[in-house]
Amino acid sequence: MRWLDHRNPVADPLRGAVIALGNFDGFHRGHQAVAGEAIRWAHAEGRPSIIATFDPHPVRFFRPDTPPFRLTTLEQRQELYLAAGATAMLVFHFDGDLAGTTAEDFITEILLTRFGAHGVVTGGDFTFGQGAKGNVELLKCFGGAHGLQSRVVEAVSEDGVISSSRIREALREGDCETATRLLTRPFAIRGVVEHGDKRGRTIGYPTANLSIESYLRPRYGIYAVTGRILATGQILKGAANIGIRPQFEPPKELLEPYFFDFKGDLYGQEIEVAFHHFLRSEARFDTLEALVEQMEADCARAKELLA
Repeated sequence: MRWLDHRNPVADPLRGAVIALGNFDGFHRGHQAVAGEAIRWAHAEGRPSIIATFDPHPVRFFRPDTPPFRLTTLEQRQELYLAAGATAMLVFHFDGDLAGTTAEDFITEILLTRFGAHGVVTGGDFTFGQGAKGNVELLKCFGGAHGLQSRVVEAVSEDGVISSSRIREALREGDCETATRLLTRPFAIRGVVEHGDKRGRTIGYPTANLSIESYLRPRYGIYAVTGRILATGQILKGAANIGIRPQFEPPKELLEPYFFDFKGDLYGQEIEVAFHHFLRSEARFDTLEALVEQMEADCARAKELLA
């Protein structure tokens, strides 16, 4: 799948595409509806289909101190867009130049001149351009007058509008089931396995340590998880702690999955850990024996839920 940079012209075979415009971080059911309309439109007319995203997120540019909130990395989004059937992913690198581009120039200079876009598909609340003054009405009227076609897909609802904010709130509450339903897949953190202090190994529960980086922090605690080794595609079942490990000093924020019945070496490998069920909050135990006893119970419960 092509990975396009908005600052560069696209190759001739990708000109005349239909572009799904949005941030599409979680690529949840609402995002999938917008992308799906763009892909169907492109296929019907024999055109390429492109799904866009913004990186960094505009919120990060305007409010850099905002706590981490991403639901996916660019690499994860690329895989999701490819699975949806898109020809390419377009990354808008959000910086001062893009933030200062007027909505009209965004249409004429970027969408039409640089990309030669045939049409765009957006959600009803999509805004763009300097001061977020561009909207679906400007795309329809100003864009249409310059030859850019546009379509709008209204919000998808399930007990309320499906949104990334709603999914983030569910994850902060440890509600994996709601997040999974709205995303159409479990929330997953991807990273390279690091060397840690190996305390888990000494008590019979060796873990694969992952940095959480720019991902949203779900509720700290213990989860039933699955892991996927990216190099091989192997799927592993396990239990994971995400948080600051209150049992040990000094506190360090980590994702630490323990995979059942796995004996290999994961150091240096990229894995993806998917959150299926919240089991309990983090806790500090009076003794190491009490911790091990609880871990045994956590693993038994995780095995039941993942069976």
